[in-house]
Amino acid sequence: MEVINKWPFYLKLACSLLIIICLSIISIIGKQILVPLILGFLISILLTPLCDFFEKFLFIPRAIASIITTLLFASLILGIIYLIVLQLAEMANEWPTFQKQIIDAFNSIQRWIHHNFGVNSRTQLDYLSQNIKSTIETSTVVIEKVISIVSSAAITTVFTFLYVVFLLIYRRHLVKFLYYVFDSTKHDQVFNVITAIQKVVKQYLIGLFLQMIIVSVLAFIAFTILGLKYSFILALLTGVLNIIPYVGITISLIITTIITFATMSSAKVFFILIAFAVVHAIDGNIIMPQIVGSKVKVNSLVVVIGLVIGEMAWGIMGMFLSIPILALMKIVFDNIDDLKPWGYLIGDVEETEIDESLNEFLARKRKEKKKKGFRRFFKKK
Repeated sequence: MEVINKWPFYLKLACSLLIIICLSIISIIGKQILVPLILGFLISILLTPLCDFFEKFLFIPRAIASIITTLLFASLILGIIYLIVLQLAEMANEWPTFQKQIIDAFNSIQRWIHHNFGVNSRTQLDYLSQNIKSTIETSTVVIEKVISIVSSAAITTVFTFLYVVFLLIYRRHLVKFLYYVFDSTKHDQVFNVITAIQKVVKQYLIGLFLQMIIVSVLAFIAFTILGLKYSFILALLTGVLNIIPYVGITISLIITTIITFATMSSAKVFFILIAFAVVHAIDGNIIMPQIVGSKVKVNSLVVVIGLVIGEMAWGIMGMFLSIPILALMKIVFDNIDDLKPWGYLIGDVEETEIDESLNEFLARKRKEKKKKGFRRFFKKK
C-alpha cells in the first residue's frame, strides 16, 4: 500500500479508471445475474429481523423460516398487484366511454387545427393514416419487445425470490466468510461496514415504503378533491412509480393526464398538473429529505449521474437500484482510509465528515485570503 501511495497521480487515476471500466463491463454482461442478486440481497436484509423472530421465538428451522418469510413478503407484493389489476379491470369495463371521449376530443382538435392553421380534416386524416400504416408495419417488433420485457421481468422476479430464500438461509455463513477474507486486525472495520450496511438498507427500504404510502395518500386526496375517476388506482400508481426518482413521477403524470383527458373535461388537466406539482414539491422538500434522504447520505449530482448510468446498464431496475448501491459504496468508502476521498465525493456536502487536518488547512487558507483582501483594500485607500 505504501508503494501505491508513492505512485504519481496520473498513474493512480489510470488504475481507478481501468477498474471502473472493468466493473462497468462486468455489470452490463452480468445483468441477468447481478440485478436479481442485488435486489434479493436488499430484500433479504430487510426480512432478516422477521426470519430471526421465527427462528428464535417460534423455534422454526432456519430453512423453513426463510421460506415462510419470503412467502409472506411475496404475498404482500401480490396483494398490491391484485388491487391494481382489479382497478384496471374496472377501467376496462368503461372502455366505450373512454373511446367516445377520445373521439370527441379528437374532433375538437381537428376543428382547432383547421381554424388556426387552415389544414382541413381530410388532409389531417391522410397524414394520420400514413403514420398508422408505418406503425402497424413495425407492430410485430413492438409486440416481440413487450413479450421479451415481460418474460425477462418474470425470470428476474423468480430468481430474486430464490436468492432471498438462500441468502436468508446462508446469511451467517456469508458474514463469517467476509471476516475470514480479511486479516484479524481488520475485523473491527468489517464489523462496522456490515452493521452500517444492514442499518442503512433497512432504514432506506422502510423509508421508501413509507414514502410510497404518503405520496399515494396525498395523491388520492388531491384526485378525490378534483373528482377524478379511478382516483385510488391512479394514486397508488403515483406512489409506486415515485420510488424511481424524477422519472416515475413523470410517467405517472402522463398516465393520469391521459385518463383525465379521456374521462373528464380538458380543463381538469390543468388542475391535475397543479396537483402533481404540489405533491412533488411536498415529496421533494419534506418527505424525501426527512424520511428517505436522511438515511442515504448521497448528494443529488451523484444521484442523477447514478440514475443515468443505471438506466444505461440495467434499464428501469438499474434506476431503482442505483441509489442503494451508491449508499452501500459510500459506507465501504468511508470505512477504508484510502477510499475516504471517494466517499466524500459522493456524499452529501452537509452530512459528510472531512479529515480534521484538511479542515484546519482550509480554515487557515481562508484566513490568509481574508488578510490579503484587507491589505489590498487598505492599499487602494
